[in-house]
Amino acid sequence: AAHGARKMEDYGRFLALLASTLLVGFVSVILSLVWVFHYREGLSWDGSPGEFNWHPVLIITGFVFIQGIAIIVYRLPWTWKCSKLLMKFIHAGLNTIALILAIVSMVAVFEFHNAKNIPNMYSLHSWIGLTAVIFYSLQLLLGFAVFLLPFAPVHLRVVLMPIHVYSGLTIFATVIATSLMGITEKLIFSLKNPAYSASPPEATLVNCLGLLLVIFGSLILWMASRPHWKRPPAENAKILRLIAATPEGTQVESTITNSGNADKSDLRINTEAARKQNINFDEAGQRSTM
Repeated sequence: AAHGARKMEDYGRFLALLASTLLVGFVSVILSLVWVFHYREGLSWDGSPGEFNWHPVLIITGFVFIQGIAIIVYRLPWTWKCSKLLMKFIHAGLNTIALILAIVSMVAVFEFHNAKNIPNMYSLHSWIGLTAVIFYSLQLLLGFAVFLLPFAPVHLRVVLMPIHVYSGLTIFATVIATSLMGITEKLIFSLKNPAYSASPPEATLVNCLGLLLVIFGSLILWMASRPHWKRPPAENAKILRLIAATPEGTQVESTITNSGNADKSDLRINTEAARKQNINFDEAGQRSTM
């Protein structure tokens, strides 16, 4: 009973954290829209400053908010009954949407710069931002190839999983850092009269937006790094998956197929062996991302 109460309390804590994270992310998106519509020239696609404004809005919506949700999607307890494959598709789909929005937002900046004869790719913000987009694209392609398509051998997935998780979290943190550089740079360029140093309302609004992005990022990273919120292993599905992935007709496979005439204890020993052999795969496979 105590264990059940603890689990419920833990579940309640997770839901409170999730609600806070969604709220902070949602408010960040709203503030980016208030910024460009109330203080800047709104949104357009005609080489005017309104075209540039797609950049902060789409980065915060896609590359920060949607990518954050994609990272923690395996952690949602009500999805644990869904098949792992479905969750992989959702994870990959959200990351794909985030990448598309990030690319569109970069096209907007290049087009705006070219229309106004502003040089491209000279700032540290642009260097790190482009690097993040390139690595994110590679991460997505590798994720599709290794974890979603059924061709990669189990041991390759086991080796690549911790790297995939680390890269995903590092890219996400880098995107948040790059966003902070970007909004600071924009305020310094744009606020001339009154200057940024005079703390006009726009400066306060955008500084608050930056604070929210840091809070959103830290909440996502916290949820993604708690081991007890991992998707629990599906024990039986796992053993069957291992057998399906075993190329040689091993003893485990033949034992299970001939279980009619197999000794029950023999089956149990082999299943246990399969479980042990697969525990690494589980350790790798249940981490926060694919």
